[in-house]
Amino acid sequence: MRISRRRKKEEPKKKYLYNEGIQAPEVLVLASDGSKLGVMNTGEAIRRAREDEMDLVEINPKATPPVVKIVDFGQFLYQQEKTDRLRKAHQHVTKTKCLRISLNIGAHDLEIKRKQAETFLEEGDKVKLEIILRGREIQQNHLAREMVKKFNDEINAKHPTRFDQPIEMQGKIVSAIIAKA
Repeated sequence: MRISRRRKKEEPKKKYLYNEGIQAPEVLVLASDGSKLGVMNTGEAIRRAREDEMDLVEINPKATPPVVKIVDFGQFLYQQEKTDRLRKAHQHVTKTKCLRISLNIGAHDLEIKRKQAETFLEEGDKVKLEIILRGREIQQNHLAREMVKKFNDEINAKHPTRFDQPIEMQGKIVSAIIAKA
């Protein structure tokens, strides 16, 4: 018996050209402190970097002429990795949380669901509200629509919200997606 495990796809790392790997005949050179040294021949720029016991790293290959910087290549890669990690730590992925209620839900249970929805919205997530209609309730779907509107109005009193997806009926389910305004 074989257990399959999915691995997360790693995004390809950006490859930086440095020293002899730089193909352009002329480059705009930046010193290690960020000041411009001007446009010069690639060979001359490499020689100048070697004099400082550093590397010539291509920062922006799409510019005309390409922008290069005189830095220690290992230290440069470390700093890039560090900024990428920091950027990734501060990004928030929006998720859609689902709350299911019924037409016969009690007032206290509805209050608990409302508090859950408020915490989800405060965390930056969206809330999908679903009301499953059973039996004769299907004929009274207008009651479910009113309940969704009332639920949104109660949340809207404390936190401004908007409908990301309007109230709609799909089979036996009345649903709507609520997001922070």
